[in-house]
Amino acid sequence: MTSDDARFLDLGDQRLEYVWHGPAPQQAPTLVFLHEGLGCVGLWKDVPARLAADLGLGALVYSRAGYGRSSPITLPRGPDYLMPEALDVLPRVLDATGVRQAVLIGHSDGGSIALMAAGGADDPRIAAIVTEAAHVFVEEITLAGIREARVAWETTPLRDRLARHHHDNTDAAFFGWNDTWQTEAYRTWNIEHMLPGVRVPALVIQGEGDQYGSEAQVDAIVSQVGGPVRKLMVPDCGHVPHFEQKEVVLAAIAGFIREVLPPA
Repeated sequence: MTSDDARFLDLGDQRLEYVWHGPAPQQAPTLVFLHEGLGCVGLWKDVPARLAADLGLGALVYSRAGYGRSSPITLPRGPDYLMPEALDVLPRVLDATGVRQAVLIGHSDGGSIALMAAGGADDPRIAAIVTEAAHVFVEEITLAGIREARVAWETTPLRDRLARHHHDNTDAAFFGWNDTWQTEAYRTWNIEHMLPGVRVPALVIQGEGDQYGSEAQVDAIVSQVGGPVRKLMVPDCGHVPHFEQKEVVLAAIAGFIREVLPPA
């Protein structure tokens, strides 16, 4: 999958690129992919299509504003920039695409958005969530990883690699993530108060060697969500389990979804 396959959703104040795989929402539940802080449609690569085909479900993949070929954003971001994505934009995306029953699959920032959406939106369309490397509070390991990413931006071809996917949004995508997380206001960011509202089944995944977060993130989620939850720590794996341990992680996600979705 590449962003060249994308279409666009017009939400009025935003125009978001998206790709659809598999059955229409009237025919089957939909996997909804929520990307990381430097992600977009194209950076999920073949993962959504593989899971959709394996499960016989639809898959909706979209880029948030400021990413990929979606509408631009104005910087700086506020420390609560993820909240509107969960409680306002995501429901409107589901409305616009006709999704009736969704499993949210979120990576990093997308995992936090999935938790906030399930915990705060009270949206009956959300049937389950899968998080990978989600954050619910700020850790020093996260800030250290973000500082290292800034060095990579300044000293390696990182910008060129990102530009292949983010186009005119490349600088805003990077600095909207990197600068925001390093502000003093962001150090107190915390969404643990929303976790008891997560009553749908949840699979919480993290690499044992994640350079952006410790196992304390997973334990905080698992101990505080209000519904059934399972924890998966992936050995020999960093921040991107669906690529670094692809077969193990996709099998775990598919098995979880088969268990928690009601029969058609």
